[in-house]
Amino acid sequence: MSAVPPERTVTLALTGASGMPYGVRLLECLLAAGVRVYLLYSQVAQVVARQEMDLALPARAREVEDFLARRFAAAENQLRVFGREEWFAPVASGSNPADAMVICPCSMGTLAAVACGLADNLIERAADVMMKEHRPLVLVPRETPLSAIHLENMLRLARAGAVILPANPGFYHHPVKIEDLVDFVVARVLDQLRVPHQLIARWGEAQPSRGD
Repeated sequence: MSAVPPERTVTLALTGASGMPYGVRLLECLLAAGVRVYLLYSQVAQVVARQEMDLALPARAREVEDFLARRFAAAENQLRVFGREEWFAPVASGSNPADAMVICPCSMGTLAAVACGLADNLIERAADVMMKEHRPLVLVPRETPLSAIHLENMLRLARAGAVILPANPGFYHHPVKIEDLVDFVVARVLDQLRVPHQLIARWGEAQPSRGD
């Protein structure tokens, strides 16, 4: 995977929606591409990670940072993890914003809070900073069916400049494993961030050969 400039920083937030494999795979790909990642996570995200991936995230942010840095072989200081109330984190201020932010998976509660400009925790504040500083903000909701309130919140965010990228994998690349479906969505997120990848073939290109 081609590297991007080392000064590139992306804030990645994991919330309590189903779809934790998307967020964890995205983290892995960002680190592999040389991106510096500021990771935020909600308490419910810890529950979902255990339920969907049998992934036990430690309670303390520094322990999560060490655990994930080892798991994905991150370079020194490439991954920073911040607690939900860590208001002195760089992401909390427009004077030191990341280059982009992704909320993946994004719960409907978090999406609604961001749409209304709330900032009751660090995830919401970081997203609010992205909006006010006109930096890229990508939200990956995983919910179905969608109510009129959900749709109105998404429309409000899209009109404000955010990218709504639902976790809806396609099938034209002939997936054979669950990981192929995950990579389809992660590839779309990386495209929005302008991070090079080789997760799936581009439309009109030959599909990469698959192992057993």
